[in-house]
Amino acid sequence: MDVKQLKQELIAYSKEIGIDKIGFTTADPFTELKNRLIRQQELGYQSGFEEPDIDKRVTPGLLLEEPRSIISIALAYPSKMTVRVEGKKGERRGIFSRASWGLDYHHILRDRLKKLEEFINTKAPDARVKSMVDTGELSDRAVAERAGIGWSGKNCAIITPEFGSYVYIGEMITSLPFAPDTPIEDQCGSCTKCLEACPTSALVQGGQINAQRCISFLTQTKGFIPDEFRDKIGNRVYGCDSCQTACPHNKGKNFHFHDEMEPDSEVAKPLLKPILKLSNREFKNQFGYVSGSWRGKKPIQRNAIMALAHFKDETAVPDLIEVLENEASPVSRGTAAWALGKIGGETALFALKSALTRESDKDVLTEIEKGLKFYR
Repeated sequence: MDVKQLKQELIAYSKEIGIDKIGFTTADPFTELKNRLIRQQELGYQSGFEEPDIDKRVTPGLLLEEPRSIISIALAYPSKMTVRVEGKKGERRGIFSRASWGLDYHHILRDRLKKLEEFINTKAPDARVKSMVDTGELSDRAVAERAGIGWSGKNCAIITPEFGSYVYIGEMITSLPFAPDTPIEDQCGSCTKCLEACPTSALVQGGQINAQRCISFLTQTKGFIPDEFRDKIGNRVYGCDSCQTACPHNKGKNFHFHDEMEPDSEVAKPLLKPILKLSNREFKNQFGYVSGSWRGKKPIQRNAIMALAHFKDETAVPDLIEVLENEASPVSRGTAAWALGKIGGETALFALKSALTRESDKDVLTEIEKGLKFYR
């Protein structure tokens, strides 16, 4: 079998099936990455969502028997909505990050990788392959960087010359010895705009992030948001794009190549108050197809409560009181108490004082006290 010819056929086929960029690299261990990951772990900078076994994250040979190469793919996603909606007084809106617009990117990338697998199997039936996206063991960014998809920016995203960092990436380990492509030289230079734009200073330095401070991570957690971050989250209900929108390499980058990535503006930028009343079924029906729904309804509702506090939306006070009095989740009740104090007013104050007499959860009581402190 002519592997060189197969590589060219794969590149041509990838364009036919809607892959915007494809690159090839060896299946050698990512030894430099291992040291960085160990350091991240020692500093407590990991999110906890990663594969816990660092060796698996850097050693393709632990994931596929006798691997010879890795194929990396990238698909460009939109940075602007074609149909815009604006919030207004009494009808405030939240925002999902761009990576959660349209159909969950895991499904899109897996579809493209599956098609690549099937193409390889028709040409090389004995080939072994293993594909993964985001939740797999390997570091998508490390593979993409080495495969020449883009360079790893100071914002810890892969930046491509063609599409900026607005790309989804995934990879496939193979037993075929494809010739590796050349990595792209880092083009960030002395620019530090992403570091300066990060609302929580999560970007410790270029290429290093403390995930525990990252708004994208914080919006996906399930507990109470630490006090120091609540005001900084703004109206984000899932994810954060600040380090991407600040990047000069993303200026003017907006691609609408894939229909399944097109956002429904009412989902990508949803009205906040209705989120507080959604049942699990209603949440799944409205948001279940986007990647931002993966942690379920509660984190999104908590974030919507904080967003209403951010806007100091007085029209949301009755809805927040309803959450404070009747919601089963202590996190939702407590966050609503804090939000009522933040918004203020006599109605909110009366509700907080009433809740103080009947609430039994100590964490919620703490949040009620925080809400009352806004009046002192």
